Amino acid sequence: MGRALGFVGTIVTMAIGMYIYSLQVKTLSPSTGSGSSEEFATIAGVKNDLIGIANAERGYLASQGRYASLDELIAGNYLTIKGERPPYFYDVESTGSSFRATATRTTKGAPAQLWITDTMEVQASD
Repeated sequence: MGRALGFVGTIVTMAIGMYIYSLQVKTLSPSTGSGSSEEFATIAGVKNDLIGIANAERGYLASQGRYASLDELIAGNYLTIKGERPPYFYDVESTGSSFRATATRTTKGAPAQLWITDTMEVQASD
């Protein structure tokens, strides 16, 4: 009986997580009419890169006591991604107590920018 309840709890937790993820993907997907599957994949990749940068920032904070620049994260092997995913390039603004990782589009299209802060929530501009 205990195993069955544990299994059901795991399934419910996974369903809730997938629902939340699908809501975030919908808000970050290209506008319907102009977006291709390739553009959708790029935006999903950028979102994952930003989450990776945010996780690297958390790791850096835990070991160094402060947030880092993108170059520091890469040099310290906290991060293995490149500084870009065309047509987006990445930048990190950090202070000792907060950071903002931004992906800025170099070509026309939407979203022009995506970003994540220490709140761990990816946001997008129009």
